Formats: sequence, C-alpha cells, structure tokens
Amino acid sequence: MKLLFIIGTGRCGSSLVHELVALNQQAGFVSNLDDRLPSLNSLGAWNNTVFRAMKGKLTQKGQARFAPSEAYRLIGKKVSPIYENSCRDLLAEDVTPWLRERFHRFFEQRFLAQGKAVFLHKYTGWSRIQFFAEIFPEAKFVHIVRDGRAVANSWLQMPWWGGYQGPEKWLWGGLTEEEQHVWKEKDFAYPVLAALAWKKLMQGFVDAETNIDASRYMTCRYEDFLDNPEQILRRITAWGGLPDADYINADFLASRVSSGRRQSFKTDLTAQQVADMEDCIAGLLEKYDYV
Repeated sequence: MKLLFIIGTGRCGSSLVHELVALNQQAGFVSNLDDRLPSLNSLGAWNNTVFRAMKGKLTQKGQARFAPSEAYRLIGKKVSPIYENSCRDLLAEDVTPWLRERFHRFFEQRFLAQGKAVFLHKYTGWSRIQFFAEIFPEAKFVHIVRDGRAVANSWLQMPWWGGYQGPEKWLWGGLTEEEQHVWKEKDFAYPVLAALAWKKLMQGFVDAETNIDASRYMTCRYEDFLDNPEQILRRITAWGGLPDADYINADFLASRVSSGRRQSFKTDLTAQQVADMEDCIAGLLEKYDYV
C-alpha cells in the first residue's frame, strides 16, 4: 500500500493542495460522504470517479459538496477517537498493537476497494507524523506550511477557534508556563494567543523532521504553491508515486488557485498586533523564510 499523508496546522492551504492531488486518476481517498454516512460502508469505491467527474462543480467549501475528507467522525467510529481528540501531539510510543491493527485495517480496506496506486489522506492540527510513521513505515508525508501570521489571523476569524474562551477551552491543551508568561506580557492579546497556538502545533512538525527519514518527508510552503501551482503540484504527485495528470495545466489551476488573501493579516490586524505576534514566533518565521 502506498500511503501519502498531506498535513498542516489548519488554515494553511492543505485542503486546496489535497483536493488538487486527489483529482489524479490514480488517487484514492476518504470522502466527506463516507465520513457523514458511515452506515453505507461503501469503502469509497467510486470516490475518485465521482470527484473527477465533478471537477470543481460541487467541491467548493461553503456549500453542499463532495470532496476528500479528514474523516474525523469515521475514523473515530471505525478506529479510535485518539485521532481527533488527543490533547497533545501523537508520538510513536502512543502506538499500541490494537491501534496499529485497526488503522491498518481502515486504510487497507479502502486502498483495496478503490484500486488506486496511492491512497491520500489529509489531516490538520497536531502533526501526528511520528505516530503514523510508526504504524505505516512505508507512508510519506507532505507538510504544507503557511506563514504563521496568516494562519493565526485566519484562526481568529473562524467560529470553531476556541481561543476566545481561553486556552483551557480550545483544541490544543493548556499553555506551558513559558507560553503563559509570553501571553501575559502581551496583555493576553488574542492575536498573540493564536500565534502561540501555531507555534505549539508547528513544534511537532519540527520535531518530526529530525525523526523521520528525509526520503519520506517533504515540506512545501503554501506561498510557493500560490506562486507556481503547476510546478509544485507536479513535484508532489511525482514524489508521492502518482502518474502525471492531464488536468495539471495553467488554465485549470488559474481557475482554482487564488492568492488574494496571501498577506491579509497586514490589513486585518494592526501593525502592533502583527509585531507582537512576530515577537512570539520569530524563530519559526525565520526557519521557513518568512522574514
């Protein structure tokens, strides 16, 4: 089984990249229909055919659509809620024989039923890289990273972001003593809290980079994808073991890829708010060439 995970912190562009890769004629995936109607137990045999036939007509977010899914409900039901509800990143030592067998069964059943060369799966939030790398030694990971200022700004506008109720109520566990001190120094500003959340999640990706063979891990900046979607998409599909695809062309990608809000944090937030965020995440911004 060839398994390709497309991953990121959330609000990082991973959904767009994932859906474009999923249009490849040899890509299997879990759909949102599989996730919402698990009783059908179809294993997604027709997912690729249906998705390719629609090619953008019923796939846009914000409306009724058919698209690849992170499958939190389905995996929680068929495998374990650890995939969705962990209060920290998942590591290799979290893998039990029971979890290993159930995750293998989940993905292998769908891989065989769909009959495609590569099975794609996207998830966001905690990196979970070391966890899945332990379960699937053959799996590859594409990390879509986006400017932390842009991610934090986007979170602030999402109804599901729990930060306005304090870090005790959000998705990523409490703050460390150091993080709490930084937030207090910045007068408990919400943009700073969002930046700290990005930093907390990104640490798992940074740690995984040093614990997984380089041949299994690719980092792709979302901004580079926006600049040259055709080149980056071809690079991802080739590296992931997918054949070249006829839909990867400038005209089609121009209709799907927009860079309009690439740096909207500069207008959505004040200069001081942006500067306060930068103080908290300067090291990561530098690591990924955002300064």
